[in-house]
Amino acid sequence: MNRKETIEIVRRLGNEYNNPKYFECDPIIFPKHFCLLMQGKNDKYPQFPVPKDYTVRLQDVEIAAVIAAHLAWGRRDMIVRDTKRALDEMSWKPYEYIMAGRYRSENQSLHRTIKWSAFAAICDNLRKYYSANETLEPLSADEMRVMIYGQKSNPKMANKKIHMLRRWFVRNDGIVDLGLWKNTTPKELIIPLDVHVHNTALELGITNRHSADYTTAKEITEFLLEAFPDDPCLGDFALFAYSASKKQLNT
Repeated sequence: MNRKETIEIVRRLGNEYNNPKYFECDPIIFPKHFCLLMQGKNDKYPQFPVPKDYTVRLQDVEIAAVIAAHLAWGRRDMIVRDTKRALDEMSWKPYEYIMAGRYRSENQSLHRTIKWSAFAAICDNLRKYYSANETLEPLSADEMRVMIYGQKSNPKMANKKIHMLRRWFVRNDGIVDLGLWKNTTPKELIIPLDVHVHNTALELGITNRHSADYTTAKEITEFLLEAFPDDPCLGDFALFAYSASKKQLNT
């Protein structure tokens, strides 16, 4: 397959899979729920509680995204189940819970190997951050890694979960992603590099690099800029969907 053919496939799949029907059991539904509540809409996700006497704000959307992205590891149904558990703990009032400063911190699992104590540490980092700032938008991926998730600085890391969160908030076509951060353009985003996206990029010849690091994510993003010059992360949908669709493409 030559480069032109690959670009054509990526364009077609990107536009096809940028569709809410493919994201009904995806961690994005949690920040999207709060985004819709903030906009005065509350009927998209009837399975989720609507907090009474509570004004939803941008920080609620961001906090829901931070937790959902952190737990985005493994089967989607388990991610959704355990993110819901975390928001149940917050009484579906994330910002109020964060700023109150009393967090569930136990050595028991919240999601797979992620413990409630790790959840509490992230909550405390968010409290410190929001005590002096209104939004997470100004943070780079590495700054968010350090200041919010409490990990060591490592600019070489792909930071898949953080770049996924940034995609949620920056892409602004009004279809799947939220488009709430207005000071960052979709063109500035980096592809969220997980194992599926990486394997597909290798299979399609988009990259030859076997290290799932920032350099590889940047290389894949630069290729996707050829397919979507102003919105490379539209290609995220295409690369994630390709493995499931390649049989149809070859018939």
